[in-house]
Amino acid sequence: MNVDAFGVVVLLVLGLLIGSFTNVLIWRLPRGENVAFPPSHCPNCDHPLSPLDLVPVLSWVSLGGKCRYCKAPISPRYPIIELISGLAYAAIALLFPLSSFGAGVIGLCLLVTILLAASVIDFETYTIPDELTLPGTAIGLIFGAVNGAALSPLPNFEAALRGALMGAGVLVVISLLGGWVLRRFRERLYPELPIGYQQIALGLFGGLLTGGLWGNWWAALAGGAVLGLISALINLAARRVVRIPELLTLGGSLLALAFFSMRASSSLLVGLQGGLAAAGAVSLLAGLYWWIGGRHEVAEDDDSPGDPTAMGFGDVKLAAVIGAFLGFERLLVALAVAVVLGAVLGLIQRFMGGENKLKFGPYLAMGAVVALLWGAAIIEAYQGYLGLS
Repeated sequence: MNVDAFGVVVLLVLGLLIGSFTNVLIWRLPRGENVAFPPSHCPNCDHPLSPLDLVPVLSWVSLGGKCRYCKAPISPRYPIIELISGLAYAAIALLFPLSSFGAGVIGLCLLVTILLAASVIDFETYTIPDELTLPGTAIGLIFGAVNGAALSPLPNFEAALRGALMGAGVLVVISLLGGWVLRRFRERLYPELPIGYQQIALGLFGGLLTGGLWGNWWAALAGGAVLGLISALINLAARRVVRIPELLTLGGSLLALAFFSMRASSSLLVGLQGGLAAAGAVSLLAGLYWWIGGRHEVAEDDDSPGDPTAMGFGDVKLAAVIGAFLGFERLLVALAVAVVLGAVLGLIQRFMGGENKLKFGPYLAMGAVVALLWGAAIIEAYQGYLGLS
C-alpha cells in the first residue's frame, strides 16, 4: 500500500473519530457547555459512556440506536454525522494526495469539520457559535502562514488574510446595506456599545476613501480599521454610543463608489477592495470583542429588541473562515453557489408550507465545498468568458 492509499485509510478512520467529536460540538456549543468536561454521557439518563459506547457508527448499530443504560432512543444524526465526516476526510485524501499536497490536506479536513458543525448548529438554532468561526479563521491564517508547498490547495498567508477580511467584508456590507433598506433608510435604534455595525460602516467608508485616493490596499485596510477603532474608543471613553449617521457612512460609501467609477478603474477596484477589507477587519474585531466579553449571538426569533438585518453576523464570520482557508476568489464562488441554492431551496421550502426564515450557513457551507472541488475551474471558465485568460 503506497503512502497516498494509506493516507485515505488513515483519514477515513480519523474522520470517523473527529465526526464523533463534531457531534459533541453540535450538542454542547449552542448550550454554552464545555466541550471537554464532563466526559461524554447520555443526555437522557446522564450515565457516563464507556469506550465501547463511543466507537463511531458501530456503537450505534450494535446498540440498536438506544442507550445501553436507560434504553432511550439515540438520534440517527450521530452516526450520520460520523459517516459524513469520515467519508469527507477520505474524499479529501483521495482528491488531494498527501504526497503532493502535504499538511494542506489536514487544513482542508479541519475546514470540513467547521463547516459541518456550523451547518447543523445553524440549521437547528439559527446561530453559528463564535467558538467555531473565530478560532477557525485563525486556524486558516496559520495554515496560510506555514503553507510552503507550491501545489498546496490552501492560499499563502497574504491571500488567506485577504480572503478572511474581504470575505467577512462582503457579507457584512450586504447586511449593512440590506438593513438600511429594511429600515427605510432610518438610523439604527439599537447601536452596539462600544463596537458594532456603526463602526463597521465607518470602516467601510474610510477604507473606500483611502483605497480609492491612495490606490493602496494595505493603506485602505489600515485607514478604515483605524477609523472604526477610534470610534469604538470614543464610545468607551464617553460610556455611551456616540452616533455616526449612516447617511454619512453608508451614503458616503455609495457616493465614493460613484465618484471613483468615473476615474481610473484601478481607483474603483482598490477602493472597493480596501473598503471591504476594512469593514471585514472591524467586524472580526467586533466579533472577537463580544466573544471575549461573553455576549453570544441572539437567534433571529429571540424577543430581544434589535434592528432588522439582511444577514446574520454568524454568517459574516463563517465567510471569514472560508476566505481564510480558500482565498477570496473561491469565497466568491462559494457565495454565488450559496445564493443560488438558497433561492431555489428556499422557494421549495416556502411552496411546501415551511418557515420563511432562511438558514444561510448550510448553503454557504455547501458553496464552500463546491468552491473547494471546482472553484479553480469555475474561475478559469469565467475569466475565459470575459477574455481575461
